[in-house]
Amino acid sequence: MSDRLLVSTRKGLFTVDRGSSGWRIANTAFLAENVTLTYVDPRDGCWYAALNLGHFGTKLKFSPDAGTTWEERAVPAYPADAEVATGDGKPPTPATLKLIWALESGGSDQPGRLWAGTAPGGLFRSDDLGKSWELVRSLWDRPERANWFGGGYDHPAIHSICRDPRNSRTLRLAVSCGGVWITQDDGATWENIGEGLFADFMPPERRGDLTVQDPHHMVQCPAAPDSLWIQHHNGVFRTQDGGRHWDFVPNAVPSVFGFAVEVHPRDANTAWFVPAVKDERRVPVDGKVVVSRTRDGGQSFDVLRDGLPQDHAYDLVFRHALAVDESGTRLAFGSTTGGLWVSENSGDKWQEISAHLPPVHAVSFVA
Repeated sequence: MSDRLLVSTRKGLFTVDRGSSGWRIANTAFLAENVTLTYVDPRDGCWYAALNLGHFGTKLKFSPDAGTTWEERAVPAYPADAEVATGDGKPPTPATLKLIWALESGGSDQPGRLWAGTAPGGLFRSDDLGKSWELVRSLWDRPERANWFGGGYDHPAIHSICRDPRNSRTLRLAVSCGGVWITQDDGATWENIGEGLFADFMPPERRGDLTVQDPHHMVQCPAAPDSLWIQHHNGVFRTQDGGRHWDFVPNAVPSVFGFAVEVHPRDANTAWFVPAVKDERRVPVDGKVVVSRTRDGGQSFDVLRDGLPQDHAYDLVFRHALAVDESGTRLAFGSTTGGLWVSENSGDKWQEISAHLPPVHAVSFVA
C-alpha cells in the first residue's frame, strides 16, 4: 500500500504521509500558489507539479528528490500559427496555454517521454523529461477539432491520457468537449472513437456525434487495458474493447453525474465515483457527500457514506481529486471546500484527514 499522498490545491502542494499515528500533513510546497496537478513518474519516481499563476502564466516544476528541491521545466507552447475557435461565430484567436490538465509518462522503452494534455485542447510530447515540448500536430490539425468546444473551461481541454501498458505507442485521450481519441502509432495518426456515448446537451441529431462528447474523466484498468471507465457529463460509461464501443451504466446511484472516477488496478469490474447534481447546481445529492462503488461492472452499486459528512455538505470533487493506490484497497479524495478523506478498506469507511485545506484540484498516491 502507498503511505504518501500528494494533494494539489488552490494554495499549494501538500504532502500527506501515513505513519504509526495515522495520516498527517508532512510538507508543503508552493504555499499560496495555485497547484493544479501533480504527477509522479513511475519509471524514476520524479515529481512534476503544474502551477497556474494567473497573470504570470502556467509553470511546470520538477523534483528529482521527492519534493526536497524543485527546478523549473519548460511548459508547452503553441506555435505561432495555432488558432482556436471562439465558439461564438467570431474569427479564431491565437492559441495560448491556459492550463496543463494531464500528464503521463511514456513506457519503459521511451525513457525521456512525457505527454501533456492542455487547455485549449493541445496534446504535447516531450522526449527530454519536460525540458522541451512539441505540439502533436497530427491531432491538432484534424478537421474534427473545429467541432470541439469548452466544457468546464472556455476552451476544449485534454484531461485524460491513458497509455496502454502493453504497447507504449498506443494512447487513448479524453477531451472536454471533443470525445475520445486513440493513436496506435505513437501519435502519427489518430482516430475518433466512442460509439455508444451520447450528449444530451446537443440537438437530437447530434446526440451521438463523437466529436462533441463531454467525458469528464477517463481511466484505464492497468491489468486489463481494454477495459476503461468514463464519468461523462451525461452518465457513467464502460468499454471492454479499448474504447471503440461504450455501454451506458444506468444503475449508478444516487446520480449518474459527477467528475471523478477511479478503477481498481487489477479488477476491471470495480470502480468508484463521487456523484453530484449536474449542470447549474453541481452539489452533492441531498447535501450528502458519498462515494459510489460497483464491483460487478456497473450492474449494481454500493453507496458509501460511513465517515463522510451527511448534513448540509456541499463538497464537489473535481475529476483528478479521487485516487486509488496500487493495492486497490486504499483510496483518497479531496473537495472544493478543502476536505480530504482516506479509506483503508476500498471505501467501506472513510477518515477525515483535514477539513481546512484550500480547494483541492487533484489527489494522487505515491507508490
